[in-house]
Amino acid sequence: MKRLSLLAASLLFSAGVLAAAADNVSVDKPYVRLAPPSAPTTGAFMVIRNTGEKDIKVVKADNSASRLTELHTHLNEGGVMKMRPVPAIEVKAKGEAVLQPGGLHVMLIDLKAPLKEGDVVPITLSFDDGSSKRVEATVQRPMPMPATEHLHH
Repeated sequence: MKRLSLLAASLLFSAGVLAAAADNVSVDKPYVRLAPPSAPTTGAFMVIRNTGEKDIKVVKADNSASRLTELHTHLNEGGVMKMRPVPAIEVKAKGEAVLQPGGLHVMLIDLKAPLKEGDVVPITLSFDDGSSKRVEATVQRPMPMPATEHLHH
């Protein structure tokens, strides 16, 4: 009987270890901001939710539309908003990280070709445990603030 409970405990333990960060992540509303055709960069935005029991970090992002992909944030330095790369974006256990204009975002740098509205950019998010998740982000023109909400009814 003792051996059986030991086996059950080790199976439970290994199952817990095998649960990759990516398995506990869902991504809502991923989109890439439509940039002017001459713009070499743009940003990708989304809500990253972590349903798992432990904090995770997005440590890298990749996409096929640009030559370089970085995790960025906006910082207010002496009244001037500046974009800065960040080493990781933390997503708390049972929490979420909101990537939005003026805050955290995925930066697409040195675009290979101009993106058109409606294009889909696959973005791969890599986590601190080595797992990754692919997200399909649609290119959208920047939305005006919520005044347009009533038009969708």
